[in-house]
Order: sequence, then C-alpha cells, then structure tokens
Amino acid sequence: MEHNNNNATAIMCAYNEKQTIGGILETLLKCIELDKIIVVNDGSTDGTSIVLEKFIGLTKLRIIELPENKGKGFAMAEGIANAQNNLLVFVDADLTNFKVEYIQQLIQPLLEGKANMVIGQPTENVIDYHLNPFIPLAGERALFRKDVYSLIEQIRETRFGVETLINLHYKANNMKTLYVSLWGLTHPTKMHKYPFTTSVREYFLAAKQITKTMAVNYMLVVLTIRNIFLR
Repeated sequence: MEHNNNNATAIMCAYNEKQTIGGILETLLKCIELDKIIVVNDGSTDGTSIVLEKFIGLTKLRIIELPENKGKGFAMAEGIANAQNNLLVFVDADLTNFKVEYIQQLIQPLLEGKANMVIGQPTENVIDYHLNPFIPLAGERALFRKDVYSLIEQIRETRFGVETLINLHYKANNMKTLYVSLWGLTHPTKMHKYPFTTSVREYFLAAKQITKTMAVNYMLVVLTIRNIFLR
C-alpha cells in the first residue's frame, strides 16, 4: 500500500562500493524528505556488507542483501518492488561529495507537477556537464513508482541497460523528463574505479547491455521516434 503523502523513498544499489557507501548513507539519513531508505547490496564481495552492518537497526533504513551479483537492473527492480512510497529517488553508491540538498532538487519538480521524471547531472566529471552525451544515463533520478511499476520484470533483465529502458518508457509515453545540475557532485568513471583493461571490459559490457535493451524493447524505440516526429 503506497503512502498518500509527499515523503520519498531513496533506493541505492551497490556492488563493491565500501569506500563511498557509508558516507552517502549517512547523508541520506539526514534528509528530512526521506522517510525510508532502501539499500540493495548486489552480492558485494569487498566489505560493503561490513560497512552496512554499522547501520543495521535504524527504523528509516532497510537493507536487502542479494546472495550473488545480479546486475544494476535487478537490484533497482528489488528496490522498486519493496518501496511503499510513490515518490522514489535513485542514488548511486559510488558518488563523492553527496549533499542533502540534492534530494530536494530531484523531487521538487515532481511535487510541483513540472515533470514526470527528474535526472540529476553531477557537474564535477571528466566531461563538461554542458557537453556530456551521457546525461540521460545518469543514475541520480527521481520518479513516481506508479510510472515504472509495470516495468519491474523487464528492469530485472537489463543490468546496465536499466536507465535506457526507463528513458525509452518515458519518451514512448510522452512523459516529461527534466534535467537538473547537481553542483559539486562527482561520479567517477570506470577508468577511475578500475584498472585500464577492466574498465574497457566494463564499458564494452555496458554498451552491449544497452544495445540489447534497445533491441528487446524495439517497440519503445519505434514509439519514441514517432513521438519525436509528431512534435
């Protein structure tokens, strides 16, 4: 049963993010707009679980431990399925300099009816935020649970194609997406997180999963193109 108020649930999915997840979680716990935080630990093997143990018992927090890595899409679907509020905020677990005010920036346009989904762009990245072609794939986003609930089973299978699926769903259904700049926020590239060969492999896998998502959901692609030309 969804709560009939403006409170939001934050969903954070993590895979081997022991260095950053604790700090982000501490910030989320201070956010008055959030009355629930769901952390989905996606089979981490680096000690992320040990960091999360320090937060066990907090009434505002629910930790879901997946026994093995299922991919970002599966973890996000678990968060959506277990959320009770209609207003959802997704937050990546590998951010630096995450601030409380970002949550308000993400949800306020939804509360004011200015958008159906809000995507936040970290400004402190390698690619200038004005020119970044990957803005639509940013993990920091707010949306209404009712708008994506029907996609849960599809989302489970997307892995790194999850943002692509959600974006296509919104465009195909003529739902408005608003972009906001999250000043001071840094999201590391794979090159910063992994050795060179590993990062190249990760980029290749992500591209493959995004392409597969578009192929499997080709009707959403067709509807999106149609809507663009009908504007």
